[in-house]
Amino acid sequence: MNLKTNSAYSRRNFIGTTATALAGISIIPSRAVAGLGHTPPSDKLNIAGIGIGGKGATNLRNMPGQNIVALCDVDWDYANHVFETYPKAKKWKDFRKMLEKQKDIDAVMIATPDHTHALPAAAAMELGKHVYLQKPLTHSVWESRYLTEVAKRTGVVTQMGNEGHSNDEVYEVTEVVHSGCLGDIKEAHVWTNRPIWRQGMPKPLKEVKVPKTLDWDLFIGPAAMRPYNPEYHPWIWRGWWDFGTGALGDMGCHLLDVPNYALQLGAPIAFQASSSLVNTESAPVSAKVSYLFPARKNLPYCALPELELTWYDGGLMPSRPYDLPVDAPMNPGGGFMFVGSKATLIAEAYGSKWKVYKNGQEIVPETKVNIDRIPDDPQGGGRHEMHFVNCCKNGGKPASRFEYSGPFNEMVVMGNLAVRMQSLQKTLLWDSENMKVTNISPDEKLVTTKLSQFSSDVVTYKVESESRSRVEWNAQEMCKEWIKHNYQNGWSL
Repeated sequence: MNLKTNSAYSRRNFIGTTATALAGISIIPSRAVAGLGHTPPSDKLNIAGIGIGGKGATNLRNMPGQNIVALCDVDWDYANHVFETYPKAKKWKDFRKMLEKQKDIDAVMIATPDHTHALPAAAAMELGKHVYLQKPLTHSVWESRYLTEVAKRTGVVTQMGNEGHSNDEVYEVTEVVHSGCLGDIKEAHVWTNRPIWRQGMPKPLKEVKVPKTLDWDLFIGPAAMRPYNPEYHPWIWRGWWDFGTGALGDMGCHLLDVPNYALQLGAPIAFQASSSLVNTESAPVSAKVSYLFPARKNLPYCALPELELTWYDGGLMPSRPYDLPVDAPMNPGGGFMFVGSKATLIAEAYGSKWKVYKNGQEIVPETKVNIDRIPDDPQGGGRHEMHFVNCCKNGGKPASRFEYSGPFNEMVVMGNLAVRMQSLQKTLLWDSENMKVTNISPDEKLVTTKLSQFSSDVVTYKVESESRSRVEWNAQEMCKEWIKHNYQNGWSL
């Protein structure tokens, strides 16, 4: 039976047939964990990996000393090096079969392509299993909201895989901001040199035979079916709208994390974008997205006024403040800058190498607040991953739990909505409570470019007018679709 395309095997039916047996499972302190029927030693967490060939392999390696009991990947050739690392783990291709049939799983680590993040995460949480989910948390705004609500309802331990959120520098920069050292911050800038993969591409023209080790139907999942091509898998999926979230989704959860955390941003009230050519299939080569955030509640030493945050990718950079010293670094690879009324702070991802400048000189700010750090892992694993593991075993709340990372990810992927809607030539007004752009009329048209398909083994030369065409969509309908996808092929949440 093809479980992916059989609507009778939807998530709701799957949950209904297994929830009675598995609902209510939780991880309790190690002194009592033997009651779950674990194999000795009893204080180990039983972990299943879903999507393990790439980043998932690193996440599992950063959870040392645990029982890796199950490994699931749609491409067993790509994942073979992980199968060899954990030879005792059961092997699966379909996460639904794994969750239904394997009863000894306490937690799942998910590192699939973006478009299939929400499905296994929601199913696992409904079964009482803790979830470590790679960034970006989801492919759409609605999926982020949904996972946040499921995590709250089920009470499981969760963590988004923006690993740097556990770094000390995140909290150092936050202490500088909250101490009022920069004054009122009304302007923030964040940039990356990504993508380093191909973007701005049309669909490949040539059909390629699906490798024997790959289940292409399972890779496609809830997206529209298309023929296999190595331009999509195993890695370049990130640049295609149906599978990935482009440079913003890839690096936004890293580079926007400290601005979001330190400035307590919450949801924007408006956003807009400009970019290189937008086409129907893949994210543009470069883009600039602007978010407007309302004033937030003031802190004891720091006001939080209305703020505009601007994102740049594809090598675009913000202008340097004129009063910066000539040797003040703004790493073109990626970083962020807070422009305050008293001083300016510049840093790289997660606040690394942060520096503060005032009146043309670097200064050492005096902080007035202290924020607790994430503890180091005594077992030598990844700080972020092992904080998740230890919270699963002993209680506690991971740093990037869905309570934090769900709303944060809504803002990140919302930027792609702005990129895709930019032909409307307007600032988009955002109603966060209802997840709706409020200023698009029912009859407005969205104009997008469709590029001619290309063949990877035949080079053709066409004049510009023949290589692209104009596509018109109903703007309101497409906006709704990109906020909340209509899943295909029998998948549902």
